[in-house]
Amino acid sequence: MATELTWLGHGSWSIQCEGQRILLDPFLDDSPVAPIKASEIEADVILVSHGHFDHVADVAPIANRTGATVVAMYEIAEWFQKNHGVKETIGMNLGGTVALPFGKVKMTPALHSSQLPDGSDGGVPAGFLLTFAESNVYFACDTALFSDMRLIGDAGIELAVLPIGDHFTMGPDDSIAAIKLIQPHRVAPAHYNTFPPIVQDAQAWADRVRSETDAEPVVIDPGGTISL
Repeated sequence: MATELTWLGHGSWSIQCEGQRILLDPFLDDSPVAPIKASEIEADVILVSHGHFDHVADVAPIANRTGATVVAMYEIAEWFQKNHGVKETIGMNLGGTVALPFGKVKMTPALHSSQLPDGSDGGVPAGFLLTFAESNVYFACDTALFSDMRLIGDAGIELAVLPIGDHFTMGPDDSIAAIKLIQPHRVAPAHYNTFPPIVQDAQAWADRVRSETDAEPVVIDPGGTISL
C-alpha cells in the first residue's frame, strides 16, 4: 500500500505506512480546525518537533492510551516520561537518525523556540526527514527560513511540508525561498488558518509556487490525504 499522509490541521499529521500509524505533533482537542479528537485516533509512533502547547497538547493522552512510542528531542522525551508517565520514548537530537518499523526518522534543524507548557526546557526545536521504502517526506515543522535547507534538499525530497502562516513561523514569501533551496517534487502547506494571526490564502500561495518554483503544490483541507 502507498504511504498516506492525512493533515489533521495546524502542524498535526497522521501517516499510514507499512501497517504503522505515525502521528506528528498531535494538537486535536483544543484545535479549532482538527477533524478528529485525541480519543478517536490510534498511533504506534508519535513524533514531537518541539515543546509548545499547540504541538504537545495531546501527546501524553494518546501515547498512554495506545502504547505509542514518543520520538522527540531528548529533553522532551524525558519530560514526557517523568511528568506524564509515558513509558515508551526515544530521545534524540539534531542530525540523529533512528530506524523504526516503517523506515528511518532523521531529526533536522529548525529555527524556532521550544519551551514546554509548564516552563520546562524543551531543548531545541526540530524538523523531521522521514524515509520510507518508496519515497521520503521532509516536515520542516515550526521554523524560520534558513539556508541549510539546501543541504536537507540534497536527499532528493519527494514531498516537503512547510509552514506558511507567518507571525510564529515563516510566511508565504520565505516559504517560496525555502522551496527553491529544498527543491522538492511536491510541497504542502501547514501551520496556517488555525488562529487569526496565521490566516493565509493557500490557493494564492499555490499559484506562486507554480509560477516561481519547479515544485507542484498540494493544498488539502484538514482531513485531506496525500499519497506518496
